[in-house]
Amino acid sequence: MMEEPQRIADQLYRAYEGDAWHGPSVFALLHEVHATQATTHPLPQTHSIWEIVLHLITWNDVIVRRLQGEACDPTPQEDWPPVPEPQETAWQQTKEHLLQSYRRLHRAVLQLPSGHLEATTPGKPYANYVLLHGALQHALYHAGQVALLRKAAVHEGDG
Repeated sequence: MMEEPQRIADQLYRAYEGDAWHGPSVFALLHEVHATQATTHPLPQTHSIWEIVLHLITWNDVIVRRLQGEACDPTPQEDWPPVPEPQETAWQQTKEHLLQSYRRLHRAVLQLPSGHLEATTPGKPYANYVLLHGALQHALYHAGQVALLRKAAVHEGDG
C-alpha cells in the first residue's frame, strides 16, 4: 500500500511527465516549443512560456528548501526571473533545468516521512501537506497557461 508521500510524488510525476488525467503533462506541452515561440506574448498582459518555466523552476526549488526546513520566500526577481537571449541552446538548458528541479522535488517528496506531512511548513501557517498539494496545483495551473499560449502563438502566426 502506498504511503501519502508516494501518492503525492505520483501526482507530481503525472503533472510533469506522466499520463495526466487533465491532459498533456508540463513536459509534453513543452516538447515542441522552440525558443522564439517560448519568448512570445501572443496574449496581452500574460507571461511568456519561457517566463512560466523559469517561475516553475523557482518554486520547485523553494518547495524543496522548505521541505528541508528552510523558511524562505523568493524575491520578486527570483519569482519571475528575466528570460535570457532567445537562443535555442539557452531554451534547451532552461527546459533541462526545469527537469532537474522537478526531479529534486520528486525525490524530496519520496524521501519524506509520512509524519512530516503534518509538520508546519517553515515560516508559513500551513502544513507540508498543503504545501505539496499547492505545488501540484501550481504546476497544473501553469500547464494550462502554457497550453493556451501555445495555441495562441500558433494562431498568431497564421495571420
